[in-house]
Amino acid sequence: MQIQIAHAALEIVITEGTNSARPVAVVPFKWLGTQPKPKDMIDFASVIADDLRNSGRFSPLERSLMPQTPATENAVDYAAWKETGVEAIVIGTVKPLSNGRLQIHFQLINILSGFKNQTPLKIDEQLVKSTDHIKLNLKGNFSTRRPRHISHRLSDYIFENLTGTRGAFLTRIAYVAINYDDKYPFKLLISDYDGMNQHVLFRSTEPVMSPSWDPTGKKLAYMSMEDKKHEIWIYDLVTQKRELIEPYKGSNILPVFSPDGSKLSMILSKSGQADVYVYDLKTKKLDRLTKNRGIDTEATWAPDGKSIVFTSERGGRPQIYQVFLESKKIKRLTFEGNANLNPSISPDGKNLVMVSLQKGKYSVTKQDLSDGYVQKLTNGRLDKSPSIAPNGSMVIYSTVVKGKQVLSLVSMDGRFKAVLPASDGEVKAPAWSPFLTSKKN
Repeated sequence: MQIQIAHAALEIVITEGTNSARPVAVVPFKWLGTQPKPKDMIDFASVIADDLRNSGRFSPLERSLMPQTPATENAVDYAAWKETGVEAIVIGTVKPLSNGRLQIHFQLINILSGFKNQTPLKIDEQLVKSTDHIKLNLKGNFSTRRPRHISHRLSDYIFENLTGTRGAFLTRIAYVAINYDDKYPFKLLISDYDGMNQHVLFRSTEPVMSPSWDPTGKKLAYMSMEDKKHEIWIYDLVTQKRELIEPYKGSNILPVFSPDGSKLSMILSKSGQADVYVYDLKTKKLDRLTKNRGIDTEATWAPDGKSIVFTSERGGRPQIYQVFLESKKIKRLTFEGNANLNPSISPDGKNLVMVSLQKGKYSVTKQDLSDGYVQKLTNGRLDKSPSIAPNGSMVIYSTVVKGKQVLSLVSMDGRFKAVLPASDGEVKAPAWSPFLTSKKN
């Protein structure tokens, strides 16, 4: 089975939140080659600006408003940039090497500090110009095979320096696409976080649902009905091979990898009702965590792997509960709203993100697990399947726009919102990958 490039791509369209973002500028990188810049060469600065904008935290200055396009720190006119109101600028150069690689040198510069540092200080009877306004000064050689990958990596460096939070631009999303006009209407896909570099992993005439990443980002668990019944599969992105989890009687749905990747939580109806189980991928042993006459479903792991949160109708309406693996004790977490479902816990373990039913609308909400405070993040009517970025800054979810299922983004503070409409068909069931590179890279 080969991964196939999809023709339709997602494209982020920002709908709310730019007014509260921090002003920055990403200056076009200067080409240092002796020959003209190749026409198909990616615009690194443009991708970086898009990344920063998509985070909801920054508002990059339009190029037409830039007072100059410096390539080195010495060429920066700090007074002119100060007048634009930007907090920081990114400048850089791109140099082709004889081995076919690219050498990229970029700097992140704080404008206000740089403006102040233009006056040299007298130290030991010598005039010294401070450089503490240069927040990043990095140079590296890169392959030309994945140019957007390079841009996302630079964006991660910049985002972390400016916010103190690790960037998540080098991550992926998995999701399901549906187009009933196709021979195989149901597809499992992955793409970069921004919808680019989209690939079809699996296509079927029967429904495909609920993808879940393993902690390495190299495998996906999902549910398929290709054999006319609910079955759980694991797709290996490296070998491009699939493995069927031996199905149990009844429905086998909603697989989610444990934080260490050794187990899967899943919902089975083998006993006649839907309950939460944990399946050990090595020993093949099954552990039942819930036993209730009501429906227990939508299980997902806490970051420490010691408990699972899930949706249950044991109280009459869908609410979120937590079951501890060792003791099997169960605790109710949600009490507000008519119903709460689709739970997901933030990477730091502090917040519960879910879909809440209020006044007939299903919207994404966030509950502080320390004090129970609930914040509404979206104003949707049919929001589903929220998945949190590995740095905890954003949530991707599915919703309905103009009668079509699309993917949307919202920041964890609810200020920034964007939609990722598909150019062909509908998309749903998003799952945000873990970090795909080590922090030192």
